[in-house]
Amino acid sequence: MTVSEQSPAAMSRQQRVWIDLASPSHPFFFKAIADGLDLPTVVTAREKTETVPLAKEAGFEFTVRGKDYDNQLLRTMGVPLRTLQLSARTPDADVSLSQRNAMCVLASKAHGIPSIHFTDNDITYYLDTPLVEEGFNYFRAMATAHVVPDAFQLAELTDYGASRDSIHTYDGFKEEVCVADFEPDPEFLGKLPFDDYVVVRPEAIGAAYVDLDPEDSLVPAVLEQAIDAGMNVVYLPRRPGDRKHAAPYSTDRVFVPDDPLPGLQLAWHADCTLTGSGTMGREAAAMAKPAVSFFPHTMLSVDQHLVEQERVFHSRDPADIGEFLTGLSKEDVEPDLDRARAVRDEVVDITGSVIDDCT
Repeated sequence: MTVSEQSPAAMSRQQRVWIDLASPSHPFFFKAIADGLDLPTVVTAREKTETVPLAKEAGFEFTVRGKDYDNQLLRTMGVPLRTLQLSARTPDADVSLSQRNAMCVLASKAHGIPSIHFTDNDITYYLDTPLVEEGFNYFRAMATAHVVPDAFQLAELTDYGASRDSIHTYDGFKEEVCVADFEPDPEFLGKLPFDDYVVVRPEAIGAAYVDLDPEDSLVPAVLEQAIDAGMNVVYLPRRPGDRKHAAPYSTDRVFVPDDPLPGLQLAWHADCTLTGSGTMGREAAAMAKPAVSFFPHTMLSVDQHLVEQERVFHSRDPADIGEFLTGLSKEDVEPDLDRARAVRDEVVDITGSVIDDCT
């Protein structure tokens, strides 16, 4: 499905859209949708890790509303506090767009603004604050409409009160929307000590959705397999303690950047992206690039779907990962964005139609 000049999104020029960016994965996702809709927008952003700088990089003009906290107690209190901040200073808008974001849904409801909620996360983890997370699920389900991948388990919304009629599905996953307009930088490899490499990103140990002791990380074995396969590695530690895994290797084989590097550029130019989480693997898969997941728990349905389609290889067995790496050929690593652009267009069309229906 493509966006035409006669689409609902193109005909509804006067509707004003509020976009709330609450996490680092949101800016480029909503930038693609906002550009496709071509409607007046007002944007708010939360200070959470790289969310604000990425919102600037995406080209948004926005107002900062609230922040995230490192302390678990403050983080839990920060969500209702930011909800109040959004409710007290809600933008003048006809509809809101947010992603896995109870704060925006509740603030919209308080002011009678229809809300469209996007998510691909159908596995809820309760490692830290189960009652709070349970409440967030109910609040997110209160959105006027939901837009989710067709691999998504709809019970994650309907079990918390969302009606089936409010849920709209698309054939793809959110990272395809994010990368659809990606432009590779031909000078990017000049920032690295080598031209051929794989990317390795550790498990998100310490996150609410990962129950794994640091000593059980698969990263040392993954690095060993990559080096044994004759590959150079760009290694991206998550925590200070992750850096030790690169210590046994020379810097001309395992490169640990001192400053953050753009993840999409890394994935585009890499021979393979290996990650203990999900996002970077899905970004690589969205570019039709090889991707390996060594996520330690049950994966999201979208990740399971990608594995079934053989667009992502998943294993916690280092030998299997090594065999996958040695089996790669140059034909495997040629990127392609055609599918991503088709998914982006479908999501924009669905969003435009939902906006017309609820405003």
